[in-house]
Amino acid sequence: MLATHRGVIASSPAAPYILAMPAADPDPIVAVRNLSKTYASGFAALKSIDLEIRRGEIFALLGPNGAGKTTLISIICGLVRPSAGTVLAAGHDIIADYRAARAQIGLVPQELTTDAFETVRSTVSFSRGLFGKPRDPGHIERVLRDLSLWDKRDDRIMTLSGGMKRRVLIAKALSHEPRILFLDEPTAGVDVELRQDMWRLVRKLREDGVTIILTTHYIEEAEEMADRIGVISKGEIILVEDKAELMRKLGKKQLALSLQRPLEVVPDALASYDLSIAADGAELVYTYDTRAERTGITALLRDLAEAGIRFSDLRTSQSSLEDIFVSLVRQDR
Repeated sequence: MLATHRGVIASSPAAPYILAMPAADPDPIVAVRNLSKTYASGFAALKSIDLEIRRGEIFALLGPNGAGKTTLISIICGLVRPSAGTVLAAGHDIIADYRAARAQIGLVPQELTTDAFETVRSTVSFSRGLFGKPRDPGHIERVLRDLSLWDKRDDRIMTLSGGMKRRVLIAKALSHEPRILFLDEPTAGVDVELRQDMWRLVRKLREDGVTIILTTHYIEEAEEMADRIGVISKGEIILVEDKAELMRKLGKKQLALSLQRPLEVVPDALASYDLSIAADGAELVYTYDTRAERTGITALLRDLAEAGIRFSDLRTSQSSLEDIFVSLVRQDR
């Protein structure tokens, strides 16, 4: 795979294709231009990043550990100074107009950093005050209720479970009514029920016009929630694509044949199909490209019969976003 400023060029035996970056948004809520970050040690964490986030979308930023996700978020949120480039948040430069830019942004960090001896309500109210917002008990109550924290409003944070502490972080991030919300691994260590509650809240926020940017190790969440997907690897954005279009372009289908008799090896006569053996020889798996003019399935079934290989059942499956992500990152190594 070759990464260029136009997007990602990839190829397969079936058909080459180009994933071009989408046309520039005339009014993105976050605009990152030629952004780089090199630390004193010489490590280049980010390299010439160009990225636009659309208003009101859920954007998932995916990448392996150390790819630069947290560094990118930290720069946009004004916590880390870039080595080069510019970032605009809701039209405000994050350095030249820091206060106005930061007031538009809410950040839920990975780490559980909270005021252990404060109550839930007081720490969320204090966060609102840090942004110069006037007191608004009604807004604080709505946020706490939406996050199922109202019953815990007078509890000290040190007494809460890990999942509840993470909800408090989200409440703090929402306390000043931001229009951009960054969620950096928001459901790490959270049980399934709490995770589902959080994603219901995310959908509601998006309906209210809040733009959501999330990083997650749970790729199935990105597949379910995101409007667009960005993949970062080794400090570079290697792909930005609408989720549905990404799945269409890079998704593969597999045909699994349940064999009447197990196979130890694929016969030489079938070598051109690049078949794999699964289920201890009880299945043959054929991967094909749905975009190709011909899938090759008809010819495969004919050649199987000629080779004397009989099957009792067959099924098809579509590759997941996780399969696509793993494939992209492997090719970028």
